[in-house]
Amino acid sequence: MKVAILGGDGFCGWPASLYLSDQGHDVIIVDNLSRRAIDAELGAESLTPIADIDERIAAWKEVSGKEIGFRNFNVAEDYDELLDFLVTERPDAVVHFAEQRAAPYSMKNSRNKRYTVDNNTNATNNLLAAIVESDLDIHVVHLGTMGVYGYGTAGMKIPEGYLDVEVTADEDEHGNAVEPHRVPQQILYPTNPGSIYHMTKVLDQTLFAFYAKNDELRITDLHQGIIWGTTTEQTAKDERLINRFDYDGDYGTVLNRFLMQAAVGYPLTVHGTGGQTRAFIHIRDMVRCIEIALQNPPTRGERVKIFNQMTETHRVRDLANLLAEISGAEVANVPNPRKESAENELHAVNETFLDLGLNPTTLSEGLLHEVEEVARKYADRADMSKIPARSLWTKDNEAGEPERVTEPAAVAK
Repeated sequence: MKVAILGGDGFCGWPASLYLSDQGHDVIIVDNLSRRAIDAELGAESLTPIADIDERIAAWKEVSGKEIGFRNFNVAEDYDELLDFLVTERPDAVVHFAEQRAAPYSMKNSRNKRYTVDNNTNATNNLLAAIVESDLDIHVVHLGTMGVYGYGTAGMKIPEGYLDVEVTADEDEHGNAVEPHRVPQQILYPTNPGSIYHMTKVLDQTLFAFYAKNDELRITDLHQGIIWGTTTEQTAKDERLINRFDYDGDYGTVLNRFLMQAAVGYPLTVHGTGGQTRAFIHIRDMVRCIEIALQNPPTRGERVKIFNQMTETHRVRDLANLLAEISGAEVANVPNPRKESAENELHAVNETFLDLGLNPTTLSEGLLHEVEEVARKYADRADMSKIPARSLWTKDNEAGEPERVTEPAAVAK
């Protein structure tokens, strides 16, 4: 199928683009390269060296013999160009990664809060409105987050998007009083976002529900866990295809950050007690899930399909202790910059992807070493000052920095 990937230059978008191209799909990327601009803003480059987008695409053609298209424009701002793109290219599906993806970055200051809401919400609404205006039947696959649910359960597993409830009815359809009786209904699972970023994904969910109901758009929303790993079969084919490896306090995901810290001899920064339980998925499973979702679209008029895109859950301190045992790294508990419970449980249903054929890549010592080796290879690019998380959820919060256990000259252990 022909697939447009919005945000196809990013941490998730790039490996997904290569994977889908490798499977024989006709892929075209749309990206305004904003994530690279944020690197410059933060002064925190990817640990791995990222080739420019033209070199990336040329390298993929050289390595695979397959072409990936590229258009540079801002989906959140350039509505007319987006509409023209859809009408001209006529994709069968659009994979929507074109959103600012970091919770800490979204909470950094008022400018970042406004940017995250403006960019993420406008990008989603522009896409949906443009599909309606184009009069094309395009399946939208959106990368959402498990974080829309918040972190914690109410004595049950979090379902995939929808919750079965019963309400007491005491009127008929004409408003006449009747004997009170129970009526089953199904509603979107209540949301409880923990950051501005997560809140924009809640707004996305509401937009999707409306456009699916009102305009019969076909939409799949993937509530994804935290990605770990950085390499896929495709990105490993040539160093020019290498994926991002974010390790800084704003964009680095927790397990990748721990692996990088272990590789360079920096204590593993556990926020607070480390009692936060999170959902995880390996990057290789992420790209496979995107294809599975594309191959199993909803029908027109069907409600939004919602999948919990995660394979396992782990408590943060357990991950830190496991890596400390494997690598010999030290663990440092630092003040938690986030406004969240010190301890939480997290249980979620993830049956749909398993039923559709996903063979999960679970946490293993071998894969952990693989990521650590990538980090060690590029350790000379690490800026230790960017490791601590400095974006605070509340003004009276204080995020601490652990004492380093090695000098920079000794990082390549």
